[in-house]
Amino acid sequence: MSDVQRSRQAPLPASGSAWLAVVGINEDGVAGLGAAARSAVSEADYVFGGARHLALAGPLILGAAEQWSSPLETSLARIEALRGERVAVLASGDPFCYGIGSVLARRIAIDEMRVYPAPSAYSLACARLGWAQQTTELVSLHGRPLARIDPYLREGARLVVLTSDAEAPGLIIERLRSLGCGASLVVLLEALGGPRERVRRFRVDDFSLAAGQVDPLNLLAFEIHRDRPSRPRLGVGRRIDCFEHDGQITSAELRALTLSRLAPRDGDRLWDLGAGAGSVAIEWLAIDPSLEAVAVEANPARATAIARNAARFGCERLEIIEGRMPQVLARLEGRPEAIFIGGGASEPATFELALAALAPGGRLVVNAVTLESEAMLLERYRLLGGELTRVGIERAEPLGKMSGWRPARSITQWYWCKPWNSEEPA
Repeated sequence: MSDVQRSRQAPLPASGSAWLAVVGINEDGVAGLGAAARSAVSEADYVFGGARHLALAGPLILGAAEQWSSPLETSLARIEALRGERVAVLASGDPFCYGIGSVLARRIAIDEMRVYPAPSAYSLACARLGWAQQTTELVSLHGRPLARIDPYLREGARLVVLTSDAEAPGLIIERLRSLGCGASLVVLLEALGGPRERVRRFRVDDFSLAAGQVDPLNLLAFEIHRDRPSRPRLGVGRRIDCFEHDGQITSAELRALTLSRLAPRDGDRLWDLGAGAGSVAIEWLAIDPSLEAVAVEANPARATAIARNAARFGCERLEIIEGRMPQVLARLEGRPEAIFIGGGASEPATFELALAALAPGGRLVVNAVTLESEAMLLERYRLLGGELTRVGIERAEPLGKMSGWRPARSITQWYWCKPWNSEEPA
């Protein structure tokens, strides 16, 4: 009887112990697996993975091999239904580095798993280049907008970029060229760790390979050198000329004040109602990657501009809803921790729905410029309290041959925090 056959006769794990093995495998296949990882695969009654992973581990698989379904949800439900059986899942490299591991961990407790990571593509790339991981940024553009890379394009930065297919390198490199990074070093790393491995170096401006000349299993590394100064990094209170707008946009100074009042915390969700150019929601998302935002805008042209602004700044997390308030609010799901009303503040139903939807402890900020909207805020302040602020901004402008102060329209801002012990407005 072979060692593999003996392993198949091993007893099942004790009740409540780990039953799911998550095994990272690279292009060197079985040869790159340790003894424990090999046993986990050969002992499994069911082995899940992509076609490439199943082929790489083929010599070890004695149970039923099941290729990932489309949609993936079908396979995930199947794995859950097999709880208590011997099950193995194959993944690329480190399963918890942009891999299936985090997807499984959202459904299955980690103490029910045994995880056998292999070196990630990121780790292998840094090893090939001699770059320290702690000073090299990892950016995933696998199935993500190319604009996600923009904030990382700082002079001297080193990046490892995860890609999607053979066409991705050309598209990503062209974006860097268009953003003034033509002098940057680019390293194309293909099929790392296996017999097809290839590492090629270029300048961004000199890269000209067609998709057919690139292995679909690839990633990129960049050492950034800029041809021109980078665009200012997105933060709180960016100049309004950073955004596409038709005049319906919160000024830089008022936006900074508004975001300080909204006070984002890790994982918070914002509703930006009457979003205009979407500047408040976009800057909210730029504060931390854990934040979420929904921008509601009735004007179709403005909603389209919001999408372009979000793409420009790599804020693909922004959910844009075109529609009128309060009808849209009645359909929105969830309990946001922050709500900003920049437009439509004079509509009572909008107020009522926003106040009801806000999570306990959530913050509401409303900016009013018209007398009608201001009257609504004064009444809410009388009934609910909170804080009322009048904001006036003046800018120096030419006045004949000299200069003078030109005041902008004053803004009345109401800030209110929903009581923690109340599901309804106090």
